[in-house]
Amino acid sequence: MSTDWDLTEIYPSFEDPKFLNDIEELKKRIEDFKVFETRIHDLEAVEGLEAYIRKLSDFSALTSRLGSYVSLILSVDTTNAEALKYSDIIDGMLTSIVEPMTKIEKWIADIQDLDTCIESSALLKTHEFFIKELVAMERYSLSAKEENIIANMRNTGSNAWAKLKDQLISTHMVKLDDQELPLTMVLNMAYDENKEVRKKSYEAEIASYKKIEQGVAACLNGIKGEVLTECALRGYASPLERTLIASRMSQETLEVMLEAIQESLPAFRDYLKAKAKHLGYSNGLPFYELYAPIVDADMKFDYEKGSEFVVNQFSTFSTHLADFASEAIHKSWIDVYPKAGKVGGAFCSNLHFIKQSRFLLNYGDSFNDVVTMAHELGHGFHGECLKDQTELNADYPMPIAETASTFSETIIKKAAIKEAGHDEALAILETEISGCTQVIVDIYSRFLFEKHLFEERAVSALSVERIKTLMIEAQKAAYGDGLDENYLHPYMWTWKPHYYYASSNFYNFPYAFGLLLAKGLYAKYKEEGPNFADKYEQFLAYTGKATLEDVALSIGIDLKDKAFWQTSLQTIIEDIEEFKELINDAHSN
Repeated sequence: MSTDWDLTEIYPSFEDPKFLNDIEELKKRIEDFKVFETRIHDLEAVEGLEAYIRKLSDFSALTSRLGSYVSLILSVDTTNAEALKYSDIIDGMLTSIVEPMTKIEKWIADIQDLDTCIESSALLKTHEFFIKELVAMERYSLSAKEENIIANMRNTGSNAWAKLKDQLISTHMVKLDDQELPLTMVLNMAYDENKEVRKKSYEAEIASYKKIEQGVAACLNGIKGEVLTECALRGYASPLERTLIASRMSQETLEVMLEAIQESLPAFRDYLKAKAKHLGYSNGLPFYELYAPIVDADMKFDYEKGSEFVVNQFSTFSTHLADFASEAIHKSWIDVYPKAGKVGGAFCSNLHFIKQSRFLLNYGDSFNDVVTMAHELGHGFHGECLKDQTELNADYPMPIAETASTFSETIIKKAAIKEAGHDEALAILETEISGCTQVIVDIYSRFLFEKHLFEERAVSALSVERIKTLMIEAQKAAYGDGLDENYLHPYMWTWKPHYYYASSNFYNFPYAFGLLLAKGLYAKYKEEGPNFADKYEQFLAYTGKATLEDVALSIGIDLKDKAFWQTSLQTIIEDIEEFKELINDAHSN
Protein backbone atom coordinates (compact mmCIF):
# COMPACT_ATOMS: atom_id res chain seq x y z
CA MET A 1 0.00 0.00 0.00
CA SER A 2 1.18 3.54 -0.69
CA THR A 3 2.17 5.71 2.27
CA ASP A 4 1.76 8.97 0.32
CA TRP A 5 -1.75 10.16 -0.27
CA ASP A 6 -3.29 10.31 -3.72
CA LEU A 7 -4.94 13.66 -4.50
CA THR A 8 -5.66 12.96 -8.17
CA GLU A 9 -9.39 12.55 -7.54
CA ILE A 10 -9.42 16.21 -6.55
CA TYR A 11 -6.98 17.34 -9.26
CA PRO A 12 -4.02 15.55 -10.89
CA SER A 13 -1.85 18.70 -10.74
CA PHE A 14 -1.88 22.46 -10.85
CA GLU A 15 -1.28 22.25 -14.60
CA ASP A 16 -4.27 19.98 -15.17
CA PRO A 17 -7.01 21.53 -17.35
CA LYS A 18 -9.67 20.68 -14.75
CA PHE A 19 -7.87 22.71 -12.08
CA LEU A 20 -7.28 25.64 -14.42
CA ASN A 21 -10.87 25.48 -15.68
CA ASP A 22 -12.17 25.50 -12.11
CA ILE A 23 -10.10 28.58 -11.34
CA GLU A 24 -11.85 30.26 -14.28
CA GLU A 25 -15.19 28.85 -13.15
CA LEU A 26 -14.63 30.37 -9.70
CA LYS A 27 -14.21 33.78 -11.34
CA LYS A 28 -17.49 33.28 -13.21
CA ARG A 29 -19.35 32.18 -10.08
CA ILE A 30 -18.11 35.25 -8.22
CA GLU A 31 -19.29 37.52 -11.01
CA ASP A 32 -22.62 35.67 -11.04
CA PHE A 33 -23.07 36.40 -7.33
CA LYS A 34 -22.33 40.06 -7.95
CA VAL A 35 -25.05 40.20 -10.61
CA PHE A 36 -27.42 38.17 -8.43
CA GLU A 37 -26.99 40.69 -5.60
CA THR A 38 -28.20 43.51 -7.82
CA ARG A 39 -31.29 41.56 -8.89
CA ILE A 40 -32.34 39.79 -5.72
CA HIS A 41 -34.41 42.76 -4.53
CA ASP A 42 -36.70 42.29 -7.55
CA LEU A 43 -37.43 38.66 -6.67
CA GLU A 44 -40.13 37.23 -4.44
CA ALA A 45 -38.74 36.09 -1.08
CA VAL A 46 -39.11 32.35 -1.73
CA GLU A 47 -37.69 32.59 -5.24
CA GLY A 48 -34.72 34.65 -4.06
CA LEU A 49 -34.00 32.34 -1.12
CA GLU A 50 -34.15 29.23 -3.27
CA ALA A 51 -31.82 30.77 -5.86
CA TYR A 52 -29.39 31.75 -3.10
CA ILE A 53 -29.33 28.26 -1.59
CA ARG A 54 -28.66 26.64 -4.98
CA LYS A 55 -25.95 29.12 -5.96
CA LEU A 56 -24.26 28.96 -2.54
CA SER A 57 -24.29 25.14 -2.52
CA ASP A 58 -22.55 24.96 -5.90
CA PHE A 59 -20.15 27.75 -4.96
CA SER A 60 -19.22 26.08 -1.65
CA ALA A 61 -18.49 22.78 -3.38
CA LEU A 62 -16.23 24.51 -5.91
CA THR A 63 -14.31 26.58 -3.36
CA SER A 64 -13.97 23.50 -1.16
CA ARG A 65 -12.42 21.52 -4.01
CA LEU A 66 -9.95 24.26 -4.95
CA GLY A 67 -9.11 25.23 -1.38
CA SER A 68 -8.73 21.65 -0.16
CA TYR A 69 -6.34 20.75 -2.96
CA VAL A 70 -4.10 23.74 -2.31
CA SER A 71 -4.09 23.29 1.48
CA LEU A 72 -3.43 19.53 1.26
CA ILE A 73 -0.47 20.11 -1.07
CA LEU A 74 0.91 22.73 1.33
CA SER A 75 0.45 20.49 4.37
CA VAL A 76 3.03 18.02 3.02
CA ASP A 77 5.22 20.66 1.34
CA THR A 78 4.85 24.10 2.93
CA THR A 79 7.34 25.63 0.47
CA ASN A 80 5.53 24.45 -2.69
CA ALA A 81 5.69 27.54 -4.88
CA GLU A 82 2.67 26.69 -7.05
CA ALA A 83 0.50 25.94 -4.04
CA LEU A 84 1.54 29.15 -2.31
CA LYS A 85 0.79 31.10 -5.49
CA TYR A 86 -2.66 29.63 -5.93
CA SER A 87 -3.41 30.00 -2.23
CA ASP A 88 -2.89 33.73 -2.61
CA ILE A 89 -4.83 33.83 -5.89
CA ILE A 90 -7.84 32.02 -4.45
CA ASP A 91 -7.81 34.06 -1.24
CA GLY A 92 -7.67 37.22 -3.32
CA MET A 93 -10.55 36.12 -5.53
CA LEU A 94 -12.74 35.17 -2.59
CA THR A 95 -12.41 38.58 -0.98
CA SER A 96 -14.29 40.07 -3.92
CA ILE A 97 -17.43 38.10 -3.07
CA VAL A 98 -17.60 39.37 0.50
CA GLU A 99 -19.35 42.64 -0.35
CA PRO A 100 -22.16 41.20 -2.53
CA MET A 101 -22.59 38.27 -0.14
CA THR A 102 -22.99 40.66 2.79
CA LYS A 103 -25.72 42.54 0.92
CA ILE A 104 -27.52 39.29 0.02
CA GLU A 105 -27.44 38.13 3.66
CA LYS A 106 -28.82 41.47 4.82
CA TRP A 107 -31.67 41.06 2.31
CA ILE A 108 -32.40 37.61 3.76
CA ALA A 109 -32.34 38.94 7.33
CA ASP A 110 -34.95 41.57 6.36
CA ILE A 111 -37.44 39.07 4.90
CA GLN A 112 -40.82 39.40 6.56
CA ASP A 113 -42.51 36.22 7.81
CA LEU A 114 -39.47 34.04 7.14
CA ASP A 115 -41.14 30.98 8.69
CA THR A 116 -43.95 31.06 6.13
CA CYS A 117 -41.42 31.28 3.29
CA ILE A 118 -39.49 28.29 4.61
CA GLU A 119 -42.63 26.19 5.10
CA SER A 120 -43.70 26.83 1.50
CA SER A 121 -40.58 25.29 -0.07
CA ALA A 122 -39.08 21.81 0.32
CA LEU A 123 -35.62 23.17 -0.52
CA LEU A 124 -35.86 25.89 2.12
CA LYS A 125 -37.31 23.50 4.70
CA THR A 126 -34.32 21.22 4.19
CA HIS A 127 -32.05 24.18 4.95
CA GLU A 128 -34.15 25.75 7.70
CA PHE A 129 -31.44 25.61 10.38
CA PHE A 130 -28.84 27.02 7.99
CA ILE A 131 -31.09 29.95 7.01
CA LYS A 132 -32.11 30.82 10.56
CA GLU A 133 -28.52 30.63 11.76
CA LEU A 134 -27.52 33.00 8.95
CA VAL A 135 -30.22 35.47 10.07
CA ALA A 136 -29.12 35.21 13.73
CA MET A 137 -25.51 35.92 12.77
CA GLU A 138 -26.53 39.07 10.91
CA ARG A 139 -26.28 41.09 14.13
CA TYR A 140 -22.49 40.60 14.01
CA SER A 141 -22.14 41.64 10.38
CA LEU A 142 -20.64 44.96 9.35
CA SER A 143 -21.42 47.00 6.27
CA ALA A 144 -20.62 45.47 2.90
CA LYS A 145 -17.72 47.88 2.46
CA GLU A 146 -16.29 47.08 5.91
CA GLU A 147 -16.61 43.35 5.32
CA ASN A 148 -14.71 43.74 2.06
CA ILE A 149 -11.93 45.71 3.74
CA ILE A 150 -11.55 43.10 6.49
CA ALA A 151 -11.45 40.24 3.97
CA ASN A 152 -8.75 41.98 1.95
CA MET A 153 -6.69 42.93 4.99
CA ARG A 154 -6.89 39.34 6.27
CA ASN A 155 -4.90 38.13 3.27
CA THR A 156 -1.91 40.22 4.32
CA GLY A 157 -2.67 39.74 8.00
CA SER A 158 -3.70 36.52 9.72
CA ASN A 159 -3.53 34.40 6.56
CA ALA A 160 0.03 35.53 5.87
CA TRP A 161 1.06 35.11 9.51
CA ALA A 162 -0.34 31.55 9.57
CA LYS A 163 1.56 30.62 6.40
CA LEU A 164 4.77 32.02 7.86
CA LYS A 165 4.29 30.03 11.06
CA ASP A 166 3.69 26.84 9.05
CA GLN A 167 6.90 27.42 7.10
CA LEU A 168 8.93 28.16 10.23
CA ILE A 169 7.72 25.00 11.96
CA SER A 170 7.67 22.61 8.99
CA THR A 171 11.23 23.52 7.96
CA HIS A 172 12.52 23.71 11.54
CA MET A 173 15.43 21.35 12.17
CA VAL A 174 16.58 20.15 15.58
CA LYS A 175 20.23 19.37 16.30
CA LEU A 176 20.47 16.04 18.09
CA ASP A 177 23.68 14.02 18.41
CA ASP A 178 25.34 15.97 15.60
CA GLN A 179 22.37 15.34 13.31
CA GLU A 180 19.86 17.84 11.96
CA LEU A 181 16.40 16.25 12.22
CA PRO A 182 12.93 17.58 11.31
CA LEU A 183 10.96 18.71 14.36
CA THR A 184 8.20 16.18 13.67
CA MET A 185 10.71 13.34 13.86
CA VAL A 186 12.11 14.61 17.17
CA LEU A 187 8.61 14.97 18.64
CA ASN A 188 7.99 11.28 17.92
CA MET A 189 10.97 10.43 20.16
CA ALA A 190 8.80 11.24 23.18
CA TYR A 191 7.48 7.68 22.77
CA ASP A 192 10.91 6.01 22.56
CA GLU A 193 11.66 3.07 24.85
CA ASN A 194 14.94 4.62 25.96
CA LYS A 195 14.74 7.20 28.76
CA GLU A 196 17.92 8.94 27.62
CA VAL A 197 16.55 9.32 24.10
CA ARG A 198 13.35 10.85 25.47
CA LYS A 199 15.24 13.31 27.66
CA LYS A 200 17.84 14.25 25.03
CA SER A 201 15.19 14.81 22.36
CA TYR A 202 13.17 17.01 24.75
CA GLU A 203 16.23 19.08 25.67
CA ALA A 204 17.29 19.39 22.04
CA GLU A 205 13.76 20.39 21.04
CA ILE A 206 13.53 23.08 23.74
CA ALA A 207 16.96 24.47 22.86
CA SER A 208 16.15 24.55 19.14
CA TYR A 209 13.25 26.99 19.45
CA LYS A 210 15.64 29.88 20.12
CA LYS A 211 16.20 29.98 16.36
CA ILE A 212 12.55 30.66 15.54
CA GLU A 213 10.90 31.90 18.74
CA GLN A 214 10.81 35.57 17.73
CA GLY A 215 9.28 34.80 14.34
CA VAL A 216 6.63 32.46 15.74
CA ALA A 217 5.81 34.93 18.54
CA ALA A 218 5.28 37.64 15.91
CA CYS A 219 2.85 35.32 14.11
CA LEU A 220 0.96 34.64 17.32
CA ASN A 221 0.77 38.31 18.29
CA GLY A 222 -0.30 39.32 14.78
CA ILE A 223 -3.10 36.75 14.55
CA LYS A 224 -4.48 37.27 18.05
CA GLY A 225 -4.32 41.05 17.65
CA GLU A 226 -6.36 40.82 14.46
CA VAL A 227 -8.92 38.55 16.13
CA LEU A 228 -9.40 40.98 19.02
CA THR A 229 -9.82 43.93 16.65
CA GLU A 230 -12.38 42.13 14.51
CA CYS A 231 -14.34 40.82 17.51
CA ALA A 232 -14.62 44.36 18.90
CA LEU A 233 -15.77 45.71 15.53
CA ARG A 234 -18.46 43.06 15.21
CA GLY A 235 -19.78 43.46 18.74
CA TYR A 236 -18.67 40.20 20.31
CA ALA A 237 -17.92 40.43 24.02
CA SER A 238 -14.78 38.36 23.48
CA PRO A 239 -13.18 35.85 21.12
CA LEU A 240 -14.53 33.13 23.42
CA GLU A 241 -18.11 34.34 22.91
CA ARG A 242 -17.54 34.32 19.17
CA THR A 243 -16.21 30.76 19.36
CA LEU A 244 -19.17 29.54 21.41
CA ILE A 245 -21.65 31.06 18.95
CA ALA A 246 -19.80 29.53 16.00
CA SER A 247 -19.72 26.24 17.92
CA ARG A 248 -23.51 26.31 18.38
CA MET A 249 -22.76 25.79 22.07
CA SER A 250 -24.05 27.68 25.10
CA GLN A 251 -21.91 29.34 27.76
CA GLU A 252 -23.79 27.24 30.31
CA THR A 253 -22.64 23.99 28.67
CA LEU A 254 -19.02 25.16 28.64
CA GLU A 255 -19.15 26.24 32.26
CA VAL A 256 -20.60 23.01 33.63
CA MET A 257 -18.09 20.99 31.60
CA LEU A 258 -15.14 23.06 32.89
CA GLU A 259 -16.42 22.82 36.46
CA ALA A 260 -16.54 19.04 36.19
CA ILE A 261 -13.03 19.01 34.71
CA GLN A 262 -11.64 21.18 37.51
CA GLU A 263 -13.13 18.84 40.09
CA SER A 264 -11.48 15.85 38.40
CA LEU A 265 -7.93 17.28 38.22
CA PRO A 266 -6.70 15.68 41.50
CA ALA A 267 -7.39 12.21 40.07
CA PHE A 268 -5.31 12.95 36.96
CA ARG A 269 -2.49 14.31 39.12
CA ASP A 270 -2.58 11.08 41.13
CA TYR A 271 -2.12 9.16 37.88
CA LEU A 272 0.86 11.31 36.88
CA LYS A 273 2.51 10.88 40.28
CA ALA A 274 1.93 7.11 40.16
CA LYS A 275 3.55 6.95 36.73
CA ALA A 276 6.42 9.14 37.96
CA LYS A 277 7.03 6.89 40.93
CA HIS A 278 6.96 3.81 38.71
CA LEU A 279 9.59 5.37 36.43
CA GLY A 280 11.78 6.39 39.37
CA TYR A 281 10.90 10.07 39.86
CA SER A 282 9.98 11.62 43.19
CA ASN A 283 9.06 15.18 42.25
CA GLY A 284 6.26 14.54 39.78
CA LEU A 285 6.62 13.46 36.17
CA PRO A 286 9.03 15.37 33.91
CA PHE A 287 7.26 16.68 30.81
CA TYR A 288 9.41 14.53 28.54
CA GLU A 289 8.08 11.40 30.27
CA LEU A 290 4.41 12.06 29.60
CA TYR A 291 4.35 9.45 26.83
CA ALA A 292 7.02 7.15 28.23
CA PRO A 293 6.17 3.43 28.01
CA ILE A 294 5.73 1.94 31.48
CA VAL A 295 6.25 -1.74 30.75
CA ASP A 296 8.57 -3.65 28.46
CA ALA A 297 5.76 -4.82 26.19
CA ASP A 298 6.08 -5.38 22.48
CA MET A 299 3.98 -2.39 21.49
CA LYS A 300 5.62 -1.61 18.18
CA PHE A 301 3.17 -1.29 15.33
CA ASP A 302 4.55 -0.66 11.89
CA TYR A 303 2.03 0.96 9.58
CA GLU A 304 0.86 -2.27 7.98
CA LYS A 305 0.31 -3.93 11.36
CA GLY A 306 -1.25 -0.78 12.82
CA SER A 307 -3.70 -0.28 9.96
CA GLU A 308 -4.74 -3.93 10.04
CA PHE A 309 -5.28 -3.65 13.79
CA VAL A 310 -7.51 -0.58 13.36
CA VAL A 311 -9.71 -2.21 10.72
CA ASN A 312 -10.11 -5.38 12.77
CA GLN A 313 -11.06 -3.51 15.92
CA PHE A 314 -13.44 -1.18 14.10
CA SER A 315 -15.25 -4.28 12.87
CA THR A 316 -16.19 -5.07 16.49
CA PHE A 317 -18.42 -1.97 16.37
CA SER A 318 -19.74 -1.97 12.80
CA THR A 319 -18.94 -3.30 9.36
CA HIS A 320 -19.57 0.15 7.90
CA LEU A 321 -16.85 1.75 10.05
CA ALA A 322 -14.37 -1.04 9.30
CA ASP A 323 -15.05 -0.91 5.55
CA PHE A 324 -14.60 2.85 5.52
CA ALA A 325 -11.22 2.57 7.29
CA SER A 326 -10.09 -0.17 4.92
CA GLU A 327 -11.02 1.93 1.90
CA ALA A 328 -9.06 4.92 3.25
CA ILE A 329 -5.98 2.78 3.87
CA HIS A 330 -5.96 0.83 0.63
CA LYS A 331 -7.01 3.63 -1.70
CA SER A 332 -4.17 5.90 -0.56
CA TRP A 333 -6.20 8.48 1.28
CA ILE A 334 -3.50 8.73 3.99
CA ASP A 335 -0.12 10.51 4.01
CA VAL A 336 1.67 8.46 6.64
CA TYR A 337 5.23 9.38 7.62
CA PRO A 338 7.11 12.50 8.80
CA LYS A 339 9.25 14.27 6.21
CA ALA A 340 10.94 17.61 5.72
CA GLY A 341 8.48 20.32 4.73
CA LYS A 342 5.47 18.47 6.16
CA VAL A 343 3.40 20.07 8.91
CA GLY A 344 3.35 18.46 12.35
CA GLY A 345 0.52 16.64 14.06
CA ALA A 346 -2.33 14.88 12.30
CA PHE A 347 -5.61 15.87 10.69
CA CYS A 348 -8.52 14.73 8.56
CA SER A 349 -9.87 16.75 5.65
CA ASN A 350 -13.42 15.73 4.77
CA LEU A 351 -13.99 16.20 1.03
CA HIS A 352 -17.76 16.29 0.79
CA PHE A 353 -17.61 17.21 -2.91
CA ILE A 354 -16.22 13.74 -3.76
CA LYS A 355 -17.66 11.93 -0.70
CA GLN A 356 -14.15 11.01 0.52
CA SER A 357 -11.57 12.22 3.05
CA ARG A 358 -7.80 12.63 3.21
CA PHE A 359 -5.73 12.03 6.33
CA LEU A 360 -2.36 13.38 7.40
CA LEU A 361 -0.33 11.44 9.97
CA ASN A 362 3.23 11.62 11.25
CA TYR A 363 3.38 7.91 11.98
CA GLY A 364 6.14 6.64 14.25
CA ASP A 365 5.32 2.93 14.85
CA SER A 366 4.02 3.33 18.43
CA PHE A 367 0.62 2.29 19.75
CA ASN A 368 -0.10 6.01 20.18
CA ASP A 369 0.29 6.35 16.41
CA VAL A 370 -2.29 3.61 15.94
CA VAL A 371 -4.64 5.52 18.24
CA THR A 372 -4.01 8.72 16.26
CA MET A 373 -4.83 6.87 13.05
CA ALA A 374 -8.10 5.67 14.59
CA HIS A 375 -8.84 9.21 15.77
CA GLU A 376 -8.44 10.72 12.31
CA LEU A 377 -10.36 7.91 10.64
CA GLY A 378 -13.16 8.67 13.10
CA HIS A 379 -13.27 12.21 11.71
CA GLY A 380 -13.48 10.70 8.24
CA PHE A 381 -16.32 8.41 9.27
CA HIS A 382 -18.19 11.47 10.48
CA GLY A 383 -17.88 12.80 6.94
CA GLU A 384 -18.99 9.42 5.61
CA CYS A 385 -22.19 9.64 7.66
CA LEU A 386 -22.81 13.13 6.28
CA LYS A 387 -22.18 12.30 2.63
CA ASP A 388 -25.87 12.16 1.77
CA GLN A 389 -26.55 15.54 3.38
CA THR A 390 -26.53 18.65 1.23
CA GLU A 391 -23.36 20.71 0.96
CA LEU A 392 -24.71 23.34 3.36
CA ASN A 393 -26.01 20.79 5.89
CA ALA A 394 -22.72 18.91 6.13
CA ASP A 395 -20.88 21.64 8.02
CA TYR A 396 -20.66 20.85 11.73
CA PRO A 397 -19.08 22.92 14.55
CA MET A 398 -15.73 22.36 16.25
CA PRO A 399 -16.75 20.56 19.49
CA ILE A 400 -18.87 17.89 17.80
CA ALA A 401 -16.00 17.37 15.33
CA GLU A 402 -13.95 15.76 18.10
CA THR A 403 -16.67 13.34 19.17
CA ALA A 404 -16.60 10.78 16.35
CA SER A 405 -12.80 10.77 16.38
CA THR A 406 -12.61 10.12 20.11
CA PHE A 407 -15.34 7.49 19.96
CA SER A 408 -13.23 5.64 17.38
CA GLU A 409 -10.20 5.86 19.68
CA THR A 410 -12.24 4.34 22.50
CA ILE A 411 -13.26 1.38 20.33
CA ILE A 412 -9.60 0.68 19.55
CA LYS A 413 -8.36 0.92 23.12
CA LYS A 414 -11.17 -1.03 24.78
CA ALA A 415 -11.05 -3.82 22.21
CA ALA A 416 -7.25 -3.97 22.34
CA ILE A 417 -7.18 -4.38 26.12
CA LYS A 418 -9.48 -7.41 25.86
CA GLU A 419 -7.10 -9.18 23.47
CA ALA A 420 -3.85 -8.25 25.20
CA GLY A 421 -1.69 -10.10 27.71
CA HIS A 422 -1.02 -8.59 31.14
CA ASP A 423 1.86 -6.29 30.19
CA GLU A 424 0.25 -5.24 26.91
CA ALA A 425 -3.07 -4.60 28.66
CA LEU A 426 -1.32 -2.41 31.21
CA ALA A 427 0.48 -0.54 28.42
CA ILE A 428 -2.79 0.02 26.51
CA LEU A 429 -4.63 1.11 29.66
CA GLU A 430 -1.85 3.57 30.38
CA THR A 431 -1.99 4.82 26.79
CA GLU A 432 -5.73 5.37 27.22
CA ILE A 433 -5.25 7.31 30.46
CA SER A 434 -2.32 9.23 29.02
CA GLY A 435 -4.44 10.25 26.06
CA CYS A 436 -7.30 11.29 28.32
CA THR A 437 -4.86 13.31 30.42
CA GLN A 438 -3.80 15.18 27.31
CA VAL A 439 -7.39 15.85 26.30
CA ILE A 440 -8.58 16.86 29.77
CA VAL A 441 -5.58 18.28 31.64
CA ASP A 442 -3.35 19.55 28.84
CA ILE A 443 -6.34 20.90 26.92
CA TYR A 444 -7.43 22.71 30.09
CA SER A 445 -3.94 24.25 30.30
CA ARG A 446 -4.24 25.35 26.67
CA PHE A 447 -7.64 26.91 27.37
CA LEU A 448 -6.17 28.85 30.32
CA PHE A 449 -3.16 29.89 28.22
CA GLU A 450 -5.27 31.19 25.35
CA LYS A 451 -7.68 32.97 27.70
CA HIS A 452 -4.81 34.83 29.41
CA LEU A 453 -3.04 35.41 26.10
CA PHE A 454 -6.08 37.20 24.71
CA GLU A 455 -6.47 39.24 27.90
CA GLU A 456 -2.91 40.52 27.72
CA ARG A 457 -2.84 40.90 23.93
CA ALA A 458 -5.80 43.26 24.27
CA VAL A 459 -3.39 45.63 26.04
CA SER A 460 -0.21 45.11 24.04
CA ALA A 461 1.88 42.59 22.10
CA LEU A 462 3.56 39.97 24.27
CA SER A 463 7.28 39.26 24.34
CA VAL A 464 8.58 35.73 23.84
CA GLU A 465 9.42 35.55 27.54
CA ARG A 466 5.91 36.61 28.55
CA ILE A 467 4.31 34.06 26.23
CA LYS A 468 6.56 31.35 27.70
CA THR A 469 5.63 32.45 31.22
CA LEU A 470 1.92 32.25 30.43
CA MET A 471 2.40 28.74 29.08
CA ILE A 472 4.27 27.59 32.19
CA GLU A 473 1.69 29.18 34.50
CA ALA A 474 -1.12 27.44 32.62
CA GLN A 475 0.65 24.08 32.83
CA LYS A 476 1.18 24.51 36.58
CA ALA A 477 -2.47 25.45 37.10
CA ALA A 478 -3.71 22.38 35.21
CA TYR A 479 -1.12 19.73 36.07
CA GLY A 480 -0.34 20.89 39.62
CA ASP A 481 2.09 18.60 41.42
CA GLY A 482 1.53 15.89 38.81
CA LEU A 483 4.42 17.28 36.75
CA ASP A 484 7.92 18.19 37.85
CA GLU A 485 7.94 21.99 37.67
CA ASN A 486 11.61 21.90 36.68
CA TYR A 487 10.74 20.08 33.46
CA LEU A 488 7.71 21.75 31.90
CA HIS A 489 7.34 22.91 28.28
CA PRO A 490 7.46 26.69 27.77
CA TYR A 491 7.24 26.39 23.96
CA MET A 492 4.04 24.39 23.52
CA TRP A 493 2.55 27.42 21.78
CA THR A 494 5.00 27.21 18.87
CA TRP A 495 4.09 24.07 16.93
CA LYS A 496 0.49 23.48 18.04
CA PRO A 497 -1.41 24.74 14.99
CA HIS A 498 -4.64 25.51 16.84
CA TYR A 499 -3.46 28.86 18.22
CA TYR A 500 -2.95 30.18 14.69
CA TYR A 501 -6.46 29.69 13.29
CA ALA A 502 -7.85 33.22 13.17
CA SER A 503 -11.30 31.90 12.36
CA SER A 504 -11.26 29.16 15.02
CA ASN A 505 -10.05 30.46 18.34
CA PHE A 506 -10.08 28.38 21.52
CA TYR A 507 -9.65 25.20 19.50
CA ASN A 508 -8.88 23.41 22.75
CA PHE A 509 -12.03 22.85 24.83
CA PRO A 510 -13.70 21.11 21.83
CA TYR A 511 -11.29 18.20 22.38
CA ALA A 512 -12.42 17.80 25.99
CA PHE A 513 -16.04 18.14 24.86
CA GLY A 514 -15.51 15.48 22.21
CA LEU A 515 -13.78 13.06 24.57
CA LEU A 516 -16.40 13.31 27.29
CA LEU A 517 -19.34 13.16 24.89
CA ALA A 518 -17.71 10.14 23.24
CA LYS A 519 -17.39 8.48 26.66
CA GLY A 520 -21.11 9.02 27.17
CA LEU A 521 -21.89 7.61 23.74
CA TYR A 522 -19.66 4.60 24.35
CA ALA A 523 -21.50 3.91 27.60
CA LYS A 524 -24.75 3.89 25.63
CA TYR A 525 -23.20 1.50 23.11
CA LYS A 526 -22.18 -0.90 25.87
CA GLU A 527 -25.68 -0.69 27.30
CA GLU A 528 -27.58 -1.09 24.02
CA GLY A 529 -25.26 -3.38 22.06
CA PRO A 530 -24.94 -3.72 18.25
CA ASN A 531 -28.19 -1.84 17.56
CA PHE A 532 -26.51 1.34 18.77
CA ALA A 533 -24.39 1.58 15.60
CA ASP A 534 -27.35 2.74 13.51
CA LYS A 535 -28.35 5.33 16.13
CA TYR A 536 -24.76 6.56 16.20
CA GLU A 537 -24.70 7.10 12.44
CA GLN A 538 -28.02 8.98 12.58
CA PHE A 539 -26.60 11.14 15.38
CA LEU A 540 -23.54 12.02 13.27
CA ALA A 541 -25.72 12.77 10.24
CA TYR A 542 -27.70 15.29 12.31
CA THR A 543 -24.69 17.29 13.51
CA GLY A 544 -24.82 19.90 10.74
CA LYS A 545 -28.45 20.87 11.33
CA ALA A 546 -28.86 21.78 15.03
CA THR A 547 -27.22 23.22 18.14
CA LEU A 548 -24.93 20.95 20.10
CA GLU A 549 -27.49 20.74 22.88
CA ASP A 550 -30.22 19.61 20.47
CA VAL A 551 -27.91 17.16 18.69
CA ALA A 552 -27.06 15.56 22.05
CA LEU A 553 -30.71 15.46 23.14
CA SER A 554 -31.47 13.51 19.95
CA ILE A 555 -29.58 10.61 21.48
CA GLY A 556 -30.74 11.19 25.07
CA ILE A 557 -27.92 13.35 26.53
CA ASP A 558 -28.38 16.67 28.40
CA LEU A 559 -25.20 18.72 27.98
CA LYS A 560 -26.29 21.31 30.56
CA ASP A 561 -26.40 18.70 33.29
CA LYS A 562 -23.06 18.59 35.12
CA ALA A 563 -23.86 15.04 36.18
CA PHE A 564 -23.40 13.91 32.57
CA TRP A 565 -19.86 15.31 32.44
CA GLN A 566 -19.07 13.91 35.89
CA THR A 567 -20.25 10.46 34.83
CA SER A 568 -18.06 10.56 31.72
CA LEU A 569 -15.06 11.71 33.76
CA GLN A 570 -15.75 8.98 36.29
CA THR A 571 -15.10 6.32 33.63
CA ILE A 572 -11.57 7.75 33.25
CA ILE A 573 -11.09 8.00 37.02
CA GLU A 574 -12.02 4.32 37.32
CA ASP A 575 -9.34 3.51 34.73
CA ILE A 576 -6.86 5.53 36.80
CA GLU A 577 -7.73 3.54 39.92
CA GLU A 578 -7.27 0.28 38.01
CA PHE A 579 -3.94 1.55 36.67
CA LYS A 580 -2.70 2.42 40.16
CA GLU A 581 -3.64 -1.05 41.41
CA LEU A 582 -1.83 -2.74 38.51
CA ILE A 583 1.25 -0.59 39.11
CA ASN A 584 1.24 -1.47 42.80
CA ASP A 585 0.86 -5.17 41.95
CA ALA A 586 3.83 -4.93 39.59
CA HIS A 587 5.99 -3.44 42.35
CA SER A 588 4.86 -5.93 44.99
CA ASN A 589 5.78 -8.79 42.66
